[in-house]
Amino acid sequence: MNKMLKGAFAGVALLAAFALSACSGSKGNTIKVGGVAPLSGQYTEYGLECKKGIDLAVQEINAAGGINGKQVEFICEDDEGDPAKSVNAYKKLTTKNGVRMVIGSLTSGATISITKQAQANGVVQIAPAATALAVTDAGNYIFRTCFTDPFQGRIGGKFSAVNLGAKTAAVLYDIGNDYSVGLMENFVNEFTAQGGTIVATESYNTNDKDFNAQLTKIKSTNPEVVYLPDYYTTVSLIVKQLRAQGIDVPVVGADGWDGLVGLFEGQGGDEVLNGYYSNHYASDSTQPAVKNFVDSFKAKYGSAPNSFAALGYDSMYMLKDAIVAAGTEEPSAVRDALEKTSGDYVTGHITFDEKHNPVKSAVMIKLVKNDGKLTAAYEATVDIK
Repeated sequence: MNKMLKGAFAGVALLAAFALSACSGSKGNTIKVGGVAPLSGQYTEYGLECKKGIDLAVQEINAAGGINGKQVEFICEDDEGDPAKSVNAYKKLTTKNGVRMVIGSLTSGATISITKQAQANGVVQIAPAATALAVTDAGNYIFRTCFTDPFQGRIGGKFSAVNLGAKTAAVLYDIGNDYSVGLMENFVNEFTAQGGTIVATESYNTNDKDFNAQLTKIKSTNPEVVYLPDYYTTVSLIVKQLRAQGIDVPVVGADGWDGLVGLFEGQGGDEVLNGYYSNHYASDSTQPAVKNFVDSFKAKYGSAPNSFAALGYDSMYMLKDAIVAAGTEEPSAVRDALEKTSGDYVTGHITFDEKHNPVKSAVMIKLVKNDGKLTAAYEATVDIK
């Protein structure tokens, strides 16, 4: 009887140990990291590139011995950029897979849909590319790798006024998209603070395809620059109509443009020439960290990485550095270590402010033709103090 009881207690202890391991996001010699990204749908370019960056980082980390002697297992779920599906992906990762650290999602709305749950569950969440200011409002388990919309909106305004020397600007934005609205507001504030004048502010609705009425009004104001704060799929439609109306001034945008080069796949794209956008890094940088990343990415995937790949790569390495510093993958310890981050990554030197937003500069990218193919080239580094 005593032997049976001892056996039963041993079995209970074993189950408890297994449950604890699952709750901590690790099992044996594996550290589980979850991913939520749009691997299909409207923002596929963002999600697939970000996943490639994370996969490359995981491959390198595991080849170098893993983290604290454990191999990393990255489990990524597709949310199609849909907030409701982001919630489902998060629940699957944290309940079925026992994940306690999540990288994702990519767009701001999808990311915000899971931040409150992550905070309540004590799950560390790193948003690689969600730029809306509210992303980190949920609490101290939420971090982001990218800069915020207010920051890059101001960067666009300063670049247009100072670097391009524009005195007048027009803005065309999506009134139903928080990303677009936030960028527009901060562009306007900074451009006017730099002495510029906004001569036209026009809006459209999400999923609109015809922008000619708004562009006709913009053309009548003769702006020296046009700001287009939206994602690359919409921007490609707007710019084609803008150029068709004979508006040949520079067009400026934000990181949502990072996908235009891939969209045209080396064919066409002349309408986006004389276009500039704020971004998280420049793939043609000569910085050793950037060059090593780009070379490794090209060797693995056969293409140059965009900013979403770089942000995914940095997110995984920041998480790795925090786990090493903490000496454990226990979420609260990893959170504390992340807050103390101060290191050089592909997208720059990163520290965090009190809201877990990274403190770093932004680069401006120019769209040019190189050997007949559309490409993104470094133009300038811009900072806002």
